[in-house]
Amino acid sequence: MIKKVILIAAIVWNCVNAANVNAQQTETAAQKNIVLQHGAHRIGRRTDADMAKWRAYGLGQFIHWGLYSIPAGEWRGQTYSGASEWIKSWKVVSATAYDSLIYQFNPTKFNAGSWAAIAKQMGVKYVTITTKHHDGFCLWPSKYTHFTIANSPYKKDLIGPLVKAYERQGIDVILYFSIMDWHNPDWRYDIKSREDSIAFERFKQFTRNQLLELLTRYPTAKGLWFDGTWDKSWVTQAAFADSLEKEMRAKHPGLIIGSRFRADEYGKRHFDSNGHMMGDYEQGWERKIPENIEDVHGNDWDCVMTVPENQWGYGKVWKGHIKTTDELLEMLAKCVSLDGNFVLNFGPKPDGSLRTEELNLAKEIGEWMNTNKEAIYNGEYASFAKQDWGYYIKKTGINKIYMLVFNVPVSGALKVVTPPHTVISKAYDLGNPAQNYVPEETGTFSCFIHLKQQAFKHPFVIVLETTDSNKNSGSQYQKAKI
Repeated sequence: MIKKVILIAAIVWNCVNAANVNAQQTETAAQKNIVLQHGAHRIGRRTDADMAKWRAYGLGQFIHWGLYSIPAGEWRGQTYSGASEWIKSWKVVSATAYDSLIYQFNPTKFNAGSWAAIAKQMGVKYVTITTKHHDGFCLWPSKYTHFTIANSPYKKDLIGPLVKAYERQGIDVILYFSIMDWHNPDWRYDIKSREDSIAFERFKQFTRNQLLELLTRYPTAKGLWFDGTWDKSWVTQAAFADSLEKEMRAKHPGLIIGSRFRADEYGKRHFDSNGHMMGDYEQGWERKIPENIEDVHGNDWDCVMTVPENQWGYGKVWKGHIKTTDELLEMLAKCVSLDGNFVLNFGPKPDGSLRTEELNLAKEIGEWMNTNKEAIYNGEYASFAKQDWGYYIKKTGINKIYMLVFNVPVSGALKVVTPPHTVISKAYDLGNPAQNYVPEETGTFSCFIHLKQQAFKHPFVIVLETTDSNKNSGSQYQKAKI
């Protein structure tokens, strides 16, 4: 009798538990179909020519430049522990003292043509330039605030010459813009009173004015890169931000905007409440890279990376681990192999010159790119099984696979596992096309490529030309039997 009672109780518990699980699954399914006015307006990638060009860039440059380059991470003998561009937020720095740096900003060594030439030699295809960071200082002569380059000793516009110089080198320009503005008295982190609400309404109009001003002054810019959008004050402005985005896109057809700009009406950023990305590419990969193709969920994306651990604007001292050229090249290869772009940051000095370390990195990356750029530009995920020696990149639209080798095995044999029915018709060294390789078949869709030498000073690339074939549809290798 006791066993029957226990059995009946167990059956009842299982039924109740199953009902709860089904209810949760139904609720989750319903949540994925929330009707949103201000969520994503497109599901999946953009297919237009502007976005296709962005997708093919491979390598980009970021420039963080502003008043924060003057203190360079130090204030009256004390060293700031954070990133230099955040120094105004430090409790030992008064807003008045920081803002007075405008009267010292005079980059007499600035040469837009020189910067663009360095980027061109490096192999850069697009650049993102800070028009205004969180401190509110504008590198263009905005008519909506006095806190601009026009009221510094330098007086001249900096953004205009940069846009022209980079475009002359064939490099597209993206304009960085911080929504958060520490200088504007109407900025609020949160809206807690009627007075806050009134002030923030003025701030929203100020922000709209500045963004439309940038698009009017620099109409050839390809996109906007937004920052400082995480505070509650902005996150709760879904309707306004959505309307502003539509207005900017109407004014500038083809404009490219990342996923940081706005939230939906439930406060979800980057991805709306249904899990769909808002914007044209994912901006969540800051100083980090996805591990595998599943992590990017089929979205366009780029990784923005610093040379030291977290230093964007100029700092007198680079703190923490300093990345080497080969490390940065490996990050570049990994990003492109996972359908992304890699963007390396530069923080110019207050006089407009670039630090020696950045110049050396640009030169060394450029030397590698000069030989191997074919493997980076117009590259995409290859669908080959990842191996420990490095990364595969497929050339968009053709049957070429690039093996970017960073870790040569002791054996000198690079294992290759192809997708089903993919046959390697030719293998050769990208830097020396006369150097051919004959793959040694080790399985139905696997082989070894044996290197001709063992010592390599730098990463290198092997090109695989492939064809589609069904001739190996029946395996000639018998599986092990137990």
